[in-house]
Amino acid sequence: MAEARYRSTVEDHQHRVLTLAPLLPADTRPLAEAAGLTLAADATATLDLPPWDNSAMDGYAVRSEDTTRASAEAPLRLDLVAELPAGTEADPALAPGQAARIMTGAPMPTDADAVVPLEDAVGWDPAAPTAGTETPTHVELHHEAAAGRHLRRRGEDVRAGDLVSPAGRPLTPHRLSALAAAGIVEVRVRRRPRVVVVSTGSELVAPGESVRRGQIPDSNSLLLASLVAASGGLVVHRGRVSDDPAELQAVLQSTQGASDAVILTGGASVGAHDVARLVLAPDSPGGTVRSAPDGGAPVPEDPTVRFDRVAVQPGKPQGFGLLPDGRAVWSLPGNPVSAWVSYLLFVEPGLLAMQGRDAPVAPWQPVITEEDWRSPPGREQFVPARVVSAPGEPLRIAQATERGSGSHLAGRMARATGLARVPAITDAVSAGDTVLYRALEA
Repeated sequence: MAEARYRSTVEDHQHRVLTLAPLLPADTRPLAEAAGLTLAADATATLDLPPWDNSAMDGYAVRSEDTTRASAEAPLRLDLVAELPAGTEADPALAPGQAARIMTGAPMPTDADAVVPLEDAVGWDPAAPTAGTETPTHVELHHEAAAGRHLRRRGEDVRAGDLVSPAGRPLTPHRLSALAAAGIVEVRVRRRPRVVVVSTGSELVAPGESVRRGQIPDSNSLLLASLVAASGGLVVHRGRVSDDPAELQAVLQSTQGASDAVILTGGASVGAHDVARLVLAPDSPGGTVRSAPDGGAPVPEDPTVRFDRVAVQPGKPQGFGLLPDGRAVWSLPGNPVSAWVSYLLFVEPGLLAMQGRDAPVAPWQPVITEEDWRSPPGREQFVPARVVSAPGEPLRIAQATERGSGSHLAGRMARATGLARVPAITDAVSAGDTVLYRALEA
């Protein structure tokens, strides 16, 4: 549990985000327009897959009972009465002693129950100039073909009506392919959250502009816009405002109705010029969390924007809630590492929940640390980390920068391959300790 000077733990704040994040409406889209969207309803097959028995090899469709006497000493000759390429509708009759040349994926003749691969036929030479081009009149076999050999049975993958993918899954390329193969042409999906990204602070200038004393480039808006896109969102506005509350109010008003969520960085603490707090929750007390009476029902979550002191490093000051128009709004610290970690912990889960994702919180895995570092007692620590183990070795990590986990070290973020997670009860990490790790995109 968080110490008294903190309002909530990481899990508490994540829970509030997941509870309040509004679920976006669903609509029906053609499969070709659904890439990256999230299924809002189970997707079920409309046909058997495969739709019919077919050949798994280029070779010869045979009646297995005809091949029982085939041997190396006495090869069996079968007459070829048909050629079956993929896509054919032909179903030639096969009398005893007859076979059909067949290609991979072609429907099996009703009378055949096995396939002999080309390379198993007597005298077949793949290096011959005419290999695969001539249409032979017969085939010779030197071993028996067991019934069912090299066949793909109708419906062995899925049957019509089978679940192909449940609701809540993103339509990744491999999942889209599976749905298309199962005959699905349209799906119910959640639309992408439309997101406003704003960096606050009179000290900010556009990247590339000359920087005078007291100014810094705005890197956060680009960081957050890229993260939003990776979370399935659509950035409809990206910009920066000064510490004048009127500028932020104007952005919020102008984007109303055209966005579902707002992400702000900077101005989330208790400073005299912290514009996000002044605009979103000027009366936020930062007090203690409400809890249910003993044995009573849970207290409904108040959707009002609230600024909390979360027991986390970096990213202690966090603002979240719903605007009067229903949009979710996050107010994150302005230091770039804090903004990055805060997004991964609190914003990403919310945006995924808005899309109906079944797993909005990323998994963590145990890894071994390569070095020592300090951790603040009473606060869960999230350290940008890099993998130092060789491929194939057990995973080992070190801090992404030798200068520690300072939240202002924006220029060293590029070294990180993931985040290390240290429990709040830990005040020091030693080489060889086990911590949790979340890998990020390469």
